Amino acid sequence: MSKIIASAVIRGAHKIVGRAEEKWQQAMDKWGANEPVGFPNTAYYLPVIYGILGIKVEKLGDMEPVLKRCRLILPPPVREKCPLPYLGPALDAGMATLFAEEIIEAVRYLEEPDFYTKQEEPSDDNLWLGAADDVILRKRGIEFVDGTAPGFAAVLGAAPSKEIAVNIARELQQKNLYVFMSAGYNGTSFAQQLVEADVQIGWPTRLVPFGPDVSATVFAAGFATRAALSFGGVEPGDFRRVLIYNKDRVFAFALPLGFVTDEWYANAAGAINYGFPVIADTPIPEILPTGICTYEHVVSNIPHSDIVAKAVEVRGLKTSVAEIPIPTGFGAAFEGERIRKGMWYLECGGGFTPMVEWVTSKRMDEVEDGKVEVIGPEISDLPPESRLPLAITVQVAGRELQEDYEPILERQIHHLINYTQGCFHNGQRDIGWLRVSKEVFDKGFRLHHIGVLLHAALHKDYGRIFDKLQVRLYTEEDKVKEMIAKAKEVYAHRDARIEGMTDEATDTFYSCTLCQSFAPSHVCVISPERTGLCGSYNWMDCKAAYEINPTGTNQPVPKGEVLDPKLGQFKGVNEFIFKASRGKIDHYNFYSIMHDPMTTCGCCECVAAVLPLCNGIMTVHREYTGDTPCGMKFTTLAGTVGGGLSTPGFVGHGKYNICQRKFLIGDGGLLRMVWMPKALKEEISQRFKDRAAEMGVPDLFDRVADETVGTSEEAIISFLQEKEHPALALESILE
Repeated sequence: MSKIIASAVIRGAHKIVGRAEEKWQQAMDKWGANEPVGFPNTAYYLPVIYGILGIKVEKLGDMEPVLKRCRLILPPPVREKCPLPYLGPALDAGMATLFAEEIIEAVRYLEEPDFYTKQEEPSDDNLWLGAADDVILRKRGIEFVDGTAPGFAAVLGAAPSKEIAVNIARELQQKNLYVFMSAGYNGTSFAQQLVEADVQIGWPTRLVPFGPDVSATVFAAGFATRAALSFGGVEPGDFRRVLIYNKDRVFAFALPLGFVTDEWYANAAGAINYGFPVIADTPIPEILPTGICTYEHVVSNIPHSDIVAKAVEVRGLKTSVAEIPIPTGFGAAFEGERIRKGMWYLECGGGFTPMVEWVTSKRMDEVEDGKVEVIGPEISDLPPESRLPLAITVQVAGRELQEDYEPILERQIHHLINYTQGCFHNGQRDIGWLRVSKEVFDKGFRLHHIGVLLHAALHKDYGRIFDKLQVRLYTEEDKVKEMIAKAKEVYAHRDARIEGMTDEATDTFYSCTLCQSFAPSHVCVISPERTGLCGSYNWMDCKAAYEINPTGTNQPVPKGEVLDPKLGQFKGVNEFIFKASRGKIDHYNFYSIMHDPMTTCGCCECVAAVLPLCNGIMTVHREYTGDTPCGMKFTTLAGTVGGGLSTPGFVGHGKYNICQRKFLIGDGGLLRMVWMPKALKEEISQRFKDRAAEMGVPDLFDRVADETVGTSEEAIISFLQEKEHPALALESILE
């Protein structure tokens, strides 16, 4: 290892630890040892310290032993003549740097509560987001699980120009990588350069501005550490497994752009501990032998045009990028892009014009593969900020095609249009909303390119189940309304078929082991009446996925003998999960929260919990950040049940599952629901009311409390009694 690098790392670590000690002492003098500290809305305290050392930093006084540990592992500055190898001491200095930076940032949250937005996107007057909370971690975690986000780049400093910054950011986005930004160079930062170039930044676009100082780099290490704790089932303090997990499963690298200071070197050494290599644009010394990282540790002097490709190569990242022949970028990183008022050239749907999306199967001789037609005005026929009615109709044909696959393909239209840079899409079926930006119109993007991208992307991902695909886009209102009427008839038929499916009448369920890359012992088994807990997969999705890839993560699971019809336990399922969990789990119940409930990976949309005083259950979705009657916020609940655990009294589930007939029916089902956040109630209101009417309590919806009634059992019990909630008359849920 280079003596120059080791010297710089250790010098930088001493500077940062000294700064942390100074900040801590000033805070102690002002607030005292009992002052609470931490990053907002997380159950992982200061995550690097918690994950590596197992120390819960909850108050200022808890920082003292961490600072002492920093001094203990900090090596002395490298002498002119030193017979010792440099790598070990430099890595220790890097880890001490991360501990110290978490303390610096935690004190900053205490001293300047509004320094960071603490949101998913910058505000009008604040660029910096700060540490990711657990809601963001869970929300984004599924993307690291299913491969739509193979890794992240931690960018420090700034590019020589905003144009170069945009090129690097766009290339990282097109490879579906997250970009975590911190520090500055020459009076600016990478994030500021992107804003100056009118690039949207924030979690939705995967361009995440953590903070302006080098100490904010620790937020990237904290995100990686929490991935191991939350999804990998690693225990806090098991530092070796945390680091190995990240080397093997979280594909990340550091991109320092500009002059590398001692503090930057120290952060680079911290990243190398995790197996994250460093790729620089300046001629710093290199560390080329392999060892801690998969390949080289530090590679330098890389031209900006090659730096992303070199980083991907050095990290050993495998990225899958669809080759879509359209005149703009395409990839999952663009899915969160917003096209606001004044930015759009064309708007369709959204309540302003009729819009529909419909996939239907045809005979082979009725479909011309690759044919795209626009019937009616094109974008180029219109002035800026025009509106059009729109029907996107996709006709597919194939020898292996089944009618059940139509809604699976149809559901992809939303994602694929959103993957297109400069396009915004919301909703599905006949409640869609599309905007096309002026920027991509100027690049040559037209409505027919929607057909082009759908043809290319659907063939790439779903080509096993169809042979031909053609697209017609109607923009004449009469024709659009005609397509809406036809599509609605098909929608009604589909819904009746799906809703009519039951677990009893189905001999084969399907597995989903996507999340095993994060939660090795978790096995999700999906039945017609119990959708995937992430909300992304139902039984038909899994069936289609198996047809597409018979060796993939969705495998058929013979239901076998019914061991317990009330709780939902099946012999074939038990045998499958014992094998798939590598002997960690030998059984669970589909329909119970109290008796060996299904395991949870951590990517769940909702978590349900028992409320003993109310003789019922509550559920909370991940978007809700407030208190709940069980005494835990969503983040704490998800941390409690995540990692592939079966935890009686708690269970993860999807939003759609709440109103399915088998939802916790072994414990009383929907009649046990006594509390959920108001936003979730409103989101599922009609399905909830329909299901409650089936159960003989048509006004159950109005008897369920939410946060406006209270956020403790004591606060909501009188409401439940006043409303005569049926849960109060059921047998004890604890028996």
